Amino acid sequence: MNERLFEEKIDSKKVFSGQIVGLYYDSVKLPNGKTATREKVTHPGAVGIVPVTNDNKIVLVRQYRYPVEDITIEIPAGKLDKDESPLRCAQRELEEEVGAVDGELIHLSTFYTTPGFCNEVLHLYLAIGFIRTDNNLDDDEFLEIIEPEVEVALNWIKDGKIKDSKTIIGILMAKDFINEKLREEDKK
Repeated sequence: MNERLFEEKIDSKKVFSGQIVGLYYDSVKLPNGKTATREKVTHPGAVGIVPVTNDNKIVLVRQYRYPVEDITIEIPAGKLDKDESPLRCAQRELEEEVGAVDGELIHLSTFYTTPGFCNEVLHLYLAIGFIRTDNNLDDDEFLEIIEPEVEVALNWIKDGKIKDSKTIIGILMAKDFINEKLREEDKK
């Protein structure tokens, strides 16, 4: 670790403990020896899945997100349950939200969602070759499934219709896979 950048925790006070997140107010020693305070949200981690159909459409969900008071367009996603692997969580969320089963999940990336104040890590997957069944939403989950072509989804990102960061990253990463698949199909 780079000693010139490291901040050492001196004290930590748990301010809030919710069903999903915790909030801490910490004191830290800075690299220059001074002290500062940091607010930190803890999160169990999550997954996001970019489901690509056999006809190269991306399966997205439209849902109301209370914190931003807006209806968002997102890839299927969800938080990790206790002791659940990211791969198992991705399988579970894919089936629950869009009814996709028996496909292949390819790990695309793992990243921090908002490292300035939260320790959430998101595991991003590409889903291909799946079979569609009925979805099985949680009792407090309401969403609409949409299936735009990749170019439409890319335009939605450019136009600001898609604002969710994991969805933007996922679609941009899936674009390369889809384009390669289309090139292979053109060669046949």
